[in-house]
Amino acid sequence: MAKTIAFVNQKGGVGKTTSCVSLGSCLQAAGARVLVCDFDPQGNATSGFGVDKGAVFPTIYDVLINGASVEKAIVHTKYADVLPANKALAGASVELIGMDRREYLLKEALGKVAGNYDFVLIDCPPSLELLTLNCLCAADTVLVPVQCEYYALEGLSDLLSTVRVVKRRLNPGIELEGLLLTMYDGRTNLSMQVAEEVKRHFPGKVFATVIPRNVRLSEAPSHGKPVNYYDGSSRGSVAYKQLTEEILERNPLPRKEG
Repeated sequence: MAKTIAFVNQKGGVGKTTSCVSLGSCLQAAGARVLVCDFDPQGNATSGFGVDKGAVFPTIYDVLINGASVEKAIVHTKYADVLPANKALAGASVELIGMDRREYLLKEALGKVAGNYDFVLIDCPPSLELLTLNCLCAADTVLVPVQCEYYALEGLSDLLSTVRVVKRRLNPGIELEGLLLTMYDGRTNLSMQVAEEVKRHFPGKVFATVIPRNVRLSEAPSHGKPVNYYDGSSRGSVAYKQLTEEILERNPLPRKEG
């Protein structure tokens, strides 16, 4: 059964989607079977894998709201399998309110295909509402990208307290996979100070890998490719390959027979 990791941060622009897409592609390149579930109405993870979010059908919205087959919604790319999303998902948080077991609908949908994968990565919306609650109820662990900027810790305690509430009331098994420092600029004292502060506040919870500010990471989505395919030797790509090694150390792939 797949390990399901939700990429969560209610602040936008912290490298959440970039991390989800890049790690998904790097894990698959390392031999894992990977499904990336785009659960953000912006659909950036979908387009990051070269899938046309404006034309794709069915999407995760159709699976949850209209009863579409989750198997038929999955798009197979050479980088990873993708469960796509687009702006239609924005209305789902309202439509879900009146549905039974509304917090568990994503978990139930992913459960139908999780046996086909080693990892399911969920790109969550930049907010703490019903869509994100579905992600947290579906996930085994939470990976939190933390931007190396002044307000990095602001909101982090809110997010982690939400995770604790979900653990207590809705998903007892959920744990913190780790905090991932992103957009790190070693030339500035601020980046170094933020990194040290995060490590001091959350000892043992911060990945050793740090994601640098990197032009190639910014360019890759516009080409519809994860960074390891767009420029595999770039600093950003090398960092996500190191993160992949950390993830696989914690979550080894099953041995193949023969």
